[in-house]
Amino acid sequence: MTHTIVASATKEVIIGFDQPFAVIGERINPTGRKKLAAEMQAGNFETVKADALAQVAAGATILDVNAGVTAVDPNLTEPPLMVQTLEIVQELVDVPLSIDSSVTSAIKAGLEVAKGRPLVNSVTGEEEKLEAILPLVKKYDVPVVAISNDETGISMDPDVRFAVAKKIVERAMDFGIKPHDIVVDPLVMPIGALGDAGRQVFTLIRRLRDELGVNTTCGLSNISFGLPHRHGINAAFIPMVIASGMTSAIMNPCHPEEMEAVHGANVLNGTDQDCANWIMTYRDHVALQGTMPSTLGGAQETKVVPSKSGRQGGRAARVKT
Repeated sequence: MTHTIVASATKEVIIGFDQPFAVIGERINPTGRKKLAAEMQAGNFETVKADALAQVAAGATILDVNAGVTAVDPNLTEPPLMVQTLEIVQELVDVPLSIDSSVTSAIKAGLEVAKGRPLVNSVTGEEEKLEAILPLVKKYDVPVVAISNDETGISMDPDVRFAVAKKIVERAMDFGIKPHDIVVDPLVMPIGALGDAGRQVFTLIRRLRDELGVNTTCGLSNISFGLPHRHGINAAFIPMVIASGMTSAIMNPCHPEEMEAVHGANVLNGTDQDCANWIMTYRDHVALQGTMPSTLGGAQETKVVPSKSGRQGGRAARVKT
């Protein structure tokens, strides 16, 4: 069984097909967040701290850390800011971290100060990136996210994206990096722009699991880009990708409906033993209108309450007692 181990100084998270879905909190990222970018540039990390605490409280098992506040000379500005951000976050929370940067020098600087066994996010199939990032991954003995694009860009053909992922896994092995330390991002396309994006990624995830035996991740909210009520699409997407074999995602854990989908999928996928995490998380959950809680064997059960008209809908109306 493929296990990718990510660790902080005190806590270990295992990403794997037989493990609970790993939620990688996405919020510590100034991309598209002008206020956060300005704060970080000014040395103000109050939002970073608040986001770190909130994501862990909401159920994130790993935190992604990005310090890309500017495109102006990032090789000079990003490494020290990455170091400062990592040090602040890892003193505040005990979950493992993901060092997220497209700047090799920032990844290297982050690896020098990160405690435990952080995840590197990321390497692509571009030769220049492979030659720059894979030696660092080997030197520091850390896992890495492998994004399925190369010099030709992002292909709309899932077979091409699979071929790029396979190339990265094989090149990593040339550096002595085992497949269990490669977490492939198959690149989720927006369903609003590409109607079969869901089916594409489900098939691709299964191939990555069955043919390459690697763990997978994605930028989860990409699937709903451009659509209204995005969290509804995201929440539907989560159990479907988990059922296909995806083992982690970079997402916002502060959306309850998406975390409910994660926890529910873990129960149904058999990775929440005895439903213990579900019960611990939701035993005091306020029931929806039209339901009432009752206790059975120490766990909370929900019973349907008939309306005043005595009419019941759905399956209950069709079941004879």
